Amino acid sequence: MRILAVGVATIDIVNTVDRYPVEDEEVRALDQRVSLGGNATNTLVVLSRLGHHCSWAGAIADDSGSRQILAQFLQHGVETRYHTRHADTATPTSYITLSRQGGSRTIVHYRHLPEFGWQDFSRIEIDLFDWVHFEGRNIADLEKMMVALKARPEIVCSLEVEKAREGIEALFPLARLLLFSRAYARHRGFFDAASLLGSIRRQAPAGATLVCAWGDQGAWGMDGQGELFHAPAFPPQRVVDTVGAGDVFNAGVIDGLAAGGVLPEVLTQACRLAGEKCGRYGV
Repeated sequence: MRILAVGVATIDIVNTVDRYPVEDEEVRALDQRVSLGGNATNTLVVLSRLGHHCSWAGAIADDSGSRQILAQFLQHGVETRYHTRHADTATPTSYITLSRQGGSRTIVHYRHLPEFGWQDFSRIEIDLFDWVHFEGRNIADLEKMMVALKARPEIVCSLEVEKAREGIEALFPLARLLLFSRAYARHRGFFDAASLLGSIRRQAPAGATLVCAWGDQGAWGMDGQGELFHAPAFPPQRVVDTVGAGDVFNAGVIDGLAAGGVLPEVLTQACRLAGEKCGRYGV
């Protein structure tokens, strides 16, 4: 499957600590790693390892961090010809504190870079792809991108809805796969995935697949006929790193549906992948 993802690529600086520090406390990091990050970026890395032909489109700065990002994409087998470069900006950086005590992570993100826009997307040879995946950001321009894809039914369009950005609900009728986070559900006032998906069903296009992961409770999905399915979580023997687990889950869903899998099996596969990831460092 030829897959394009549009999103932000970051440099992740991950400090592992024994426990999360209290305010104004100085602690020593047990380990540090610097790696490629970003939601769509992580998803592409996993999809590439699962055998898909992957390309990334996004903005980069004109600095040493951007060269590191492009080199790591190449290392992971992800093609980057559709990036746009901006002078006088800085590579987005996520400073992540990872608690060994419970595997939880706290992220401070710095960004000084324009968004990848409609004009940038319009120059992409979209006929080269079978599937286009978007991060739910830069809503006004993203709507134009997704409208353009709506006229190309042979190309599957998926949308990750992680954060409750203003106007993002207008994008729901334009996707064939909607991937929701627990944080978005709770922002909308839903305290279980099934209730969120039931509500969204009325906004989604006919035949669209809706999915919502719910951490240690597993994930729920609703197929195009409105039937609801659940898959349990598959926690590792020891949780060591939850950074990017949601991105790995999304990759599992895309991989399974791209292969023609039925939703219950796809959810189970994605939960297994996310669980395996939580038991190891990095993606």
